[in-house]
Amino acid sequence: MAAENGEEKLIAVARHIAKTLGHNESMAEDILQIFSNFDGRFSREKFVDKLTTAGQEEDLRALDHTIKSLQRQISHYVAAEHSIWSDSADSSAFLDCLDELISTVRELSGSIYAEAYLSSAEDLLQQAMFRLEEEFRLLMERGGESFELPRSYKNDDHDDSDSEIPVAQPISNYDVIIDALPSGIVNDLHEIAKRMVVSGYRKECLHVYGSCRREFLEESMSRLGLGKLSNEEVQRMQWNELEVEIDKWIKAANVSLRILFPSERRLCDRVFYGFGSVNDSSFMEVCRGAVVQILNFADAVAIGSRSPERLFMVLDLFETMRDLMPEFEYNFSDQYCLVLRNDALGLWKRLREAIRGVFMELENLIRRDPAKAPVPHGGLHPITRYVMNYLRAACGSRESLELVFEESVSVVPSKDSTSSSLSVQMEWIMELLESNLEVKAKIYGDAALCSVFLMNNGRYIVQKVKDSELGSLLGDDWIRKHTAKIKQYISSYQRSTWNKLLGVLRADCSPVGANVGGKSMSMKDRIRAFNSQFEEIYKSQSRWIIFDEQLRNELRISLSNLVLPAYRNFIAMLQNAPDVGRHADRYIKYNLEDIDTRINELFQGGNGSAGGRK
Repeated sequence: MAAENGEEKLIAVARHIAKTLGHNESMAEDILQIFSNFDGRFSREKFVDKLTTAGQEEDLRALDHTIKSLQRQISHYVAAEHSIWSDSADSSAFLDCLDELISTVRELSGSIYAEAYLSSAEDLLQQAMFRLEEEFRLLMERGGESFELPRSYKNDDHDDSDSEIPVAQPISNYDVIIDALPSGIVNDLHEIAKRMVVSGYRKECLHVYGSCRREFLEESMSRLGLGKLSNEEVQRMQWNELEVEIDKWIKAANVSLRILFPSERRLCDRVFYGFGSVNDSSFMEVCRGAVVQILNFADAVAIGSRSPERLFMVLDLFETMRDLMPEFEYNFSDQYCLVLRNDALGLWKRLREAIRGVFMELENLIRRDPAKAPVPHGGLHPITRYVMNYLRAACGSRESLELVFEESVSVVPSKDSTSSSLSVQMEWIMELLESNLEVKAKIYGDAALCSVFLMNNGRYIVQKVKDSELGSLLGDDWIRKHTAKIKQYISSYQRSTWNKLLGVLRADCSPVGANVGGKSMSMKDRIRAFNSQFEEIYKSQSRWIIFDEQLRNELRISLSNLVLPAYRNFIAMLQNAPDVGRHADRYIKYNLEDIDTRINELFQGGNGSAGGRK
C-alpha cells in the first residue's frame, strides 16, 4: 500500500514537472515520454489513468457536453430537407456551429487524453463537410439559374447585371465587366469555401466549384455557336460551312477572352480570396476546357489545306489571335496557366506558318499554270485576273501580312534594298506572274498579237497595283518600270503590224516608182498593196481585244497619227503620178475619213466589244 502511494506521488511529481516545463500540452507530453524511457512507472497508460482524477474529470465532462451539443445542432442542419442557405439565420447559425466544431477539432488534435472525443468530433465534421459541399453546389446552381441569357445585348444595359449574365448575344464592344454570379451568392460561397479549405476539404470544394463553372462555360460556348469539332470534321467542311464556323469562332473567342474568362477570374479571386494560389489553380481548371476548345478549332484550320482560297479564312483566325494575345497574357498570367498561354502562342505561330504556306502554294499555282491554248484575240489571261485580284484583296490585311512575312521570305533582296519582307514577297510573285505570261505569249503565231496580249495583261497588272495597297508595297519605281514595259509592247506591236504598210506608202517618196522589199513597184501596185494590207489588218485586228478603254483610245490615236499623214502624202503623189493622173480615184479605195474610221474600229473584240475587266 505504501509502495502504491509512493508511486502515485512520484507520477504526480513527474506530471507537475512536465506541465511546469512544457509551454503547451504537446511539449508536456514530450517530456513525459522522456520520463517513460527511463522508468516504466512513467508509462503513457498510467498518466492517462491518472488524468481522469480530480479537475480533469470536469474538463472531460465539459468537452463531452460541447461535442454532444454540436452534434445535436449540426445533425439538425445536416438532416434538413431544404437548403440551409435558403434562410440567412439558418446559414449563419450553421456556420457558427462549424466554426466551434473546427476549433474543437483543432484543440483536440494531437492530444493523448481525448482521442475518443477527437474521433467523434472528426466524424461529425465529415458529415458537416458533406452537407456543406452540397450547399456549395446548390448555391452555384442557384446562381446560374438566376441568369436569363437574352437574345440581344446592349452595352448600356449591363448596369443591372447582378441578376443576369449576357453570353450568347452579338456584341461589338467587348469592354464590359460583368459579375458571373450575384454578389450575395459569391459572399456565401466564400464563407463556405473558407470552412472547407481550413478543414482539409479543399479538393472537394474545388471539384464542386470547377464542375459547375466548367458546365457553365460549356453551355456558353454552345450558345455562342462553337461546337466540339474534330480536326477531320473541320477539314471535311465545304467552304461555305467553314466560313460560317469561322465567323462563329471569332465571336466566341472574343466573348470568351474579353468577357467570360475575365469574369471567371474575378469570381475565382472573390470566392477563394485569401487561400494562397487556390484561386489561380481553380481558374485554370475551370477555363482549360473552353480554351482548348477554342484553340483546337483554329488549329484544325491551320493544319489543313494550303489552297490559296483558304488564305482569307486563315487570315481571319490569325488576326483574331493577334488581337487576343494580350487577353491571353492578361487572363492567364499566373504560373498555373502558363501552358494555356504557350498553347495560344503556339497556335498563333502555326497560323502564321499556314499563311506562308498558302503563299507558297500560290507561287506553285502560277508556276504550274500551263501554256496551252492562247487566250482568244490577245485578251486578259485568267491567271492574271486571278492573281492580281487575289493580291489586291490580300493586301487589305497588309498589317497582318507584314507580321507574317517579317524575317521569313526566302527571296533575298539586294543589299541596297529598303523593301519590307512583304514587299519582297509581292515582287517575287509579280515576277513569277510576268514570266508565266511571257511564256504564254509565245504561243501566238502572230508577233503583233503576242504584243497585244502582253500589253493587255501588263496594263491590267499596273492598274491593279496603282489602285491598291500593292502600289505602296511595290513602289513608284516598280510602277514606272512596268509602265515603260507597256510602251515597249506598243512599239513592238506597231513595228510588227504597221511598218510594212508604212513602207509601201513612204517608199522613196517617188511618184514614178518605188523599191519595196527589194521589188520595184509602180504607184498602182503600191496602192493595191496598201489596200490589200490594210483590209487584212482591219479584218483581223478589229476582232482583237484591248480591254482598257484609255489604252485602246491612246493606241488608236497613235495609229491615226502614224498612218494618216503618210497616207495623205501618198494620195497626193498618186494623183500626180504620170501613169495614174486623172484616174487616181479608180485605185483609191479608202479616203482619209475611211482610214480613220476603220482604225477606230480596231480592238473591239470578236463581238464588236472591247471586252470588260474585273
